[in-house]
Amino acid sequence: MIKENVWKTYTPAALQELEKINNAYKSCLDAGKTERECIKITVDQIEQKGYRNIEDIKNSREPVKSGDKIYAVCMDKSIAIFNIGKQPLENGMNILGAHIDSPRIDVKQNPLYENEELAYLDTHYYGGIKKYQWVTLPLALHGVIAKKDGTVTEVSIGEKEDDPVFVITDLLVHLAAKQMEKKANAVIEGEKLDLLFGSRPIEKDETLEKEEKEAVKANVMELLKKYYNMEEDDFVSAELEIVPAGRARDCGIDRSMILAYGQDDRVCAFTSLFAMLDVEEVDRTACCILVDKEEIGSVGATGMHSRFFENIVAELVALTSGESELKVRRTLQNSKMLSSDVSAAYDPMFAENFEKRSSAFFAKGLVFNKFTGSRGKNGSNDANAEYLAQIRNAMDQQNVAYQFAELGKVDAGGGGTIAYIMANYGMEVIDSGVAVLSMHAPWEVTSKADVYEAYKGYKAFLTEI
Repeated sequence: MIKENVWKTYTPAALQELEKINNAYKSCLDAGKTERECIKITVDQIEQKGYRNIEDIKNSREPVKSGDKIYAVCMDKSIAIFNIGKQPLENGMNILGAHIDSPRIDVKQNPLYENEELAYLDTHYYGGIKKYQWVTLPLALHGVIAKKDGTVTEVSIGEKEDDPVFVITDLLVHLAAKQMEKKANAVIEGEKLDLLFGSRPIEKDETLEKEEKEAVKANVMELLKKYYNMEEDDFVSAELEIVPAGRARDCGIDRSMILAYGQDDRVCAFTSLFAMLDVEEVDRTACCILVDKEEIGSVGATGMHSRFFENIVAELVALTSGESELKVRRTLQNSKMLSSDVSAAYDPMFAENFEKRSSAFFAKGLVFNKFTGSRGKNGSNDANAEYLAQIRNAMDQQNVAYQFAELGKVDAGGGGTIAYIMANYGMEVIDSGVAVLSMHAPWEVTSKADVYEAYKGYKAFLTEI
C-alpha cells in the first residue's frame, strides 16, 4: 500500500506505460458516449484478442475448456466476458463488474415541437444530475432509430469538427432576479431541459397558396428524412441520448488529469476491459461484466438485477461440465468480485462535506470502499474482513497503489453500486474504483495516475486472488 503521492514513485518506463493506458482510455471515452457505443468498442477489442460469441460456440456444440475466451451480449447494452481458467467453474470466478451508463438527458418518444419559430426536442433526464449544469453547453445527439421494417440506423451528431451542436438555453442574467432566488434544484426545472434543435423555416413551395404553419419543424423533419430516412413517427422507436459534445482532454498545465464526460463509470469499465485483454492464462476463470442502468437502480433487462449474467453462467457450466443448477449456484457462490465504481475525490473547495481521514485522494491509487450506502450503511454491501485481507495481499503482490475511503461525511448523503446485487449469490464482493472530481457533472475529472493504478489493480485481482 503506497501512501504517498504515487507520481513520486514512477520510473520513466512506468510513466510511458501510464500515458499509453490513459491515451487508450481517452480514445474509448471519445468513441463510447452511450451504452451501445461502449459495447461496440468492447466487442471490437475483445474479438481482436480471440474472444468468441457464446452463440457461435453453442451452435457448433464445442466443449468449453481452459484457455477459451468467450463473451455474451445482452441487447447491445451489457456484456459478460470470460477467460476460462484451469480450475473448474464450480470453484468460482474472479469477476470485475462496472457499469457503462452515465447521467445524461434522453429524448422523449413524441419530442419534436415548434414554439415561436424555434424547433425543440422534449426531453427527460436520466440519472442523478444537477440540472443547472446542463444549460448553455454544446451538446451532441447519439443513439439509434429503429424502423418498422427492422432496420436500425445509428445517430451521432455533434462530435465531428464540422458537425452542428445543440444547446439547452438559460435565462439571461439581466432578467433573472427571481430565478436567482430559487434553490439550486429548482433553478432549472426538468421540463425546461428541452433541446434547441433548429430555427430555419422550410423554403416555401411557390406552387402552394398556403404557407406551412410549422415551417421550422417541417424543415427539421426534411433534414432528418434526408440524412436518416426518418419520419416523425419513428421517434417512437428511437433511443436518442443527449450528451456533452467534445473529446476527452488532458487537464492541468502538467497534463496530470483527464477532463471528460461519462467517467462515472467508464473509467472503471474501460480499465477493467484493458485488464481482461492483458491477462492470458489464468488459474481461476476471469470475468468482466459491463452493465447498463446502474444510474437508475440497475433495473430492466440490461441492468444488474436482470438474470442475464446468471443465465450466461448457466450456459457456461453446461458447456464445461454438464448442466446442473447446483453447479451454477456453486460457481456463483464461490466467486469473488470487485464491484468497480467511482469514488468521490476529496475536494478542498468543498472540504466541509468530507471527513478527511476517510476520503479518497487524487494520485493515491485505486480506491476500495468496504461499504457504500447512505448514513447507517443503508443499501450497502459491507465486505468481510477476511476478503479485505486477500485484496490487500493481491495489490501488494503487484505493487499497486491503493487506498480505503468512504463517500463523504456519514450524514452528508451517500450512494450505492451493483455490489449488493452480486452479494446476494453469497460471493465475496467489495467496491473499488477511481476517485473523481465533479462526479455526475457533464465534465468530470480524474487523475491519470489513478486510472493507471486501477488498470494495474484489476490485473492483480484477476491473477493473484
